[in-house]
Amino acid sequence: MKKAIATQAAPAAIGPYSQAIEANGTLFISGQIPLNPATGEFSADDIKGQTRQVFRNIGAILKEAGLGFEHVVQATVSYTHLTLPTNR
Repeated sequence: MKKAIATQAAPAAIGPYSQAIEANGTLFISGQIPLNPATGEFSADDIKGQTRQVFRNIGAILKEAGLGFEHVVQATVSYTHLTLPTNR
């Protein structure tokens, strides 16, 4: 059995998918971007602020499912820009 999980405390799904699906005791959270759900805007211009917002969004979805970060066993991170320090 599967159940869709949704919360207004995280950005709404942009396409035909759910924020998360619970299936057979496992929660699958869809990819999150650094949108502030209250404003619909990107939360910050820097990677630190954007990362914090993504984790706020994930936390809100976990909370809606009655879970917390201590229940997470795998996470995949994708990013588009990788810049290495120039002082290497």
